[in-house]
Amino acid sequence: MSTIAPKAVRNSIPDVQGSADTRRIPIDKVGIKDIQHPVRVTDRAGGEQHTVACFNMYVNLPHNFKGTHMSRFVEILNAHDQEITVQSFKEMLHEMADKLEAEAGHIEMSFPYFINKAAPVSGVMSLMNYEVTFIGEINNGAPHTNIKIVIPVTSLCPCSKNISDYGAHNQRSHITLNVRIKDFVWIEELIELVEAEASCELFGLLKRPDEKYVTERAYDNPKFVEDVVRDIAVKLNDDDRILAYTVESENFESIHNHSAYALIEKDKEAEAS
Repeated sequence: MSTIAPKAVRNSIPDVQGSADTRRIPIDKVGIKDIQHPVRVTDRAGGEQHTVACFNMYVNLPHNFKGTHMSRFVEILNAHDQEITVQSFKEMLHEMADKLEAEAGHIEMSFPYFINKAAPVSGVMSLMNYEVTFIGEINNGAPHTNIKIVIPVTSLCPCSKNISDYGAHNQRSHITLNVRIKDFVWIEELIELVEAEASCELFGLLKRPDEKYVTERAYDNPKFVEDVVRDIAVKLNDDDRILAYTVESENFESIHNHSAYALIEKDKEAEAS
């Protein structure tokens, strides 16, 4: 027996979400959060990473509508099956705005991204994972895309090195980079830009010669949290593909029960206008 209702029956079911609302209060974002879906992402080496992303999908809701049609968000994801790519992510923004009859829309797609890295001395290969988020917004048909990446690094305190007879305290730090892009940028490029400005980058696997290298590399390259965000900002300012950015650094202090934190935010387009 078919479980699909006849068309006449479906048409007779009232559309409560589409009914009028008399409170005259628009809603900035309404939609679904934390829905998981398979995706594939092309990496710089020419391969594809198959992973699972967590999606947040929202549209605006005018004051005169009671609700939005939540099922349509899921329909958009399922229509792409497992073929969601960077390009189709952009297309989803237009599709969502059209299907939900909205002027503005917002999609976030967060997923783990892996880079196969060689240790600095032994050359042994291992995977490093990074938390990546594509953030897309569309307003009156005009879309733009941000890439957000959380990049773990090592930082070593210049003050500790300067005042100590031997040694210096260091810590693992999380640098969060959020960039609005004009032209295509590889995820790997942004990660490498950030890692180059840390006291030292991290690796999944190190042999003893590698451990000696990264320890001495960090000691020879001490940086305050302020130094890190400023040095990254210099590189971003010189990259014409980057229209705007936010760079944050949080140092999980090894000799304090708190973190050190710094942030720089810049909209290059706004400053140029």
